[in-house]
Amino acid sequence: MNIRDWNPNFVDISPMFESFLHLRQYLANCPLWPEHTDLNKLVLLRDQQVLTQSEKQICFVPQGIGKQCFEQDYESRIYLTGQVQTRAKNWHDFFNALVWNTFPRTKSALNQLHYQAQLLESVNKIKHRSTLRDAATLFDESGVIVVSSEKTLIQLLNDFEWKELFWQQRKAVLSSMRFFVFGHGLYEKALNPYIGMTGKGIIFNVKAAFFAQSLLNQLQSIDSILESFLLQNLTSNSDLTPVPLLGYPGWIEDNNKEIYYENKKYFRERHKSDPVS
Repeated sequence: MNIRDWNPNFVDISPMFESFLHLRQYLANCPLWPEHTDLNKLVLLRDQQVLTQSEKQICFVPQGIGKQCFEQDYESRIYLTGQVQTRAKNWHDFFNALVWNTFPRTKSALNQLHYQAQLLESVNKIKHRSTLRDAATLFDESGVIVVSSEKTLIQLLNDFEWKELFWQQRKAVLSSMRFFVFGHGLYEKALNPYIGMTGKGIIFNVKAAFFAQSLLNQLQSIDSILESFLLQNLTSNSDLTPVPLLGYPGWIEDNNKEIYYENKKYFRERHKSDPVS
């Protein structure tokens, strides 16, 4: 699709948009690009408030113009005021707003990591970004959450045994492993999916009962455990593992054939430089 055009039914383009299914009815009633007021109404429809770690109510506002002081910087402004600068008629920023709505605790955790790191850099006049801030940015843009109740499937993913995982263990993957796209950059790419789409994953071993929950309850559970992980465990990009998104069964029609998984440029083998989980 043309990414300049608004499509109220974008969730039907790919299973990668599954995390937004609960928003489908609201979005379907937006014949034109949603305005900031529409995004803010969507936040208010939630059962609970969407707050920053500093307990400020999230509100989407137009993007500022020109160079900003530290307090008006993108992440600082969110942390200090709750205001998320959002460009109009822009899929990238639109998806960022939807991720705030769907994973509010995780987004607030990432914002706090950014704010604290930038504050440290500003006070100490450090010109280079920290590894933590780089990792937070990478996950914010390209993150994917992998949950599975089967440790053998998790090990196959960590070992880059893609064909064994997605083809030979296909039924097990469908019943006991799920991918949830988080990064708003990935969502923008999902408007026009292509071979090569890769997320930066955080993997959680869950109980089998997790998959018996409703989608909304699954999302809430993920939001809680992911918030804790980011605040307590994230240190660098090495904490994230590459995940070839279009390997997941049914996420692209081509992967219904075994030969699809022979593409070594996409389903590549582990390199020595890859982090070992």
